[in-house]
Amino acid sequence: MEWLSNLIDYGVIGLLIVLCFVAVSLAVERALFYKKTNPAAYKSRKELELALSKNLPFIGTVASNAPYIGLLGTVLGIMLTFYKVGVTSKIEAGEIMVSLSLALKATAVGLVVAIVAVVLFNALNGSARKMLIRWDIHNEG
Repeated sequence: MEWLSNLIDYGVIGLLIVLCFVAVSLAVERALFYKKTNPAAYKSRKELELALSKNLPFIGTVASNAPYIGLLGTVLGIMLTFYKVGVTSKIEAGEIMVSLSLALKATAVGLVVAIVAVVLFNALNGSARKMLIRWDIHNEG
């Protein structure tokens, strides 16, 4: 069952770290794009909205799914712990606690990734809304 332990450590947590890196990279790209974008330069509101919303759905998807990916790692870790307890008749409580606490690290990483992605998504979404409002004000009259 060592493969399951490696799957949790390298697969689940590795996936979460990659998703976090991609989400942060996309957020930085969006922030730089927003900084240099002049809403008045767009002919239509929909064209501006399309340009502003690029990559935001991915960041939102990471934000909403990272806790589930972390929870999957935790469930797999707990299953591994139960398997070890079932196979080994003489196991100490301390070993069980260590194994369960290590299983919970996947959920912790998933929550950290989700929090980062939610903050980035909300900040970028707020900036996009402000730019759309500026476009509306500029094109009112």
